[in-house]
Amino acid sequence: MAAKLSGSGGGKYTVEANAEINVTPFVDIMLVLLIIFMVAAPLASVSVPVTLPTAVAPPAQNPPKPIYISIQNDGDVFVGDSRTDVGVLGDDLRTQIGGGSPTDERIFIRADRQTRYGDFMQVMNALQDNGFYQVALVGEDNS
Repeated sequence: MAAKLSGSGGGKYTVEANAEINVTPFVDIMLVLLIIFMVAAPLASVSVPVTLPTAVAPPAQNPPKPIYISIQNDGDVFVGDSRTDVGVLGDDLRTQIGGGSPTDERIFIRADRQTRYGDFMQVMNALQDNGFYQVALVGEDNS
């Protein structure tokens, strides 16, 4: 804040407050920064000409059929459409994947909104105990 000395009034050196803000230095700095960025931006881009080869990738294989585990609100567990028990869940999943490695398979878990957390954790623990670590949770899309 600036102060202005005035000769009139109480004493020889009466100080009055000047409440105006001088924005000119701020505008000057912003214009200089704008010019610097306008000059520096084209220099930051890659300007080396390179002729890239065409990529010939083999067509992607169809992803394997997803494996769903469903947990109902009363604690019933299903692998696909067949009912199972948490104790034999790993064996049922190995049968479902047909001899593949458990670490390569992604398992999708669908659980009812009213499912108890303990029932869900029993399924998660059974999956981890049997080597199934890629687990995805399925939710309903609200759009």
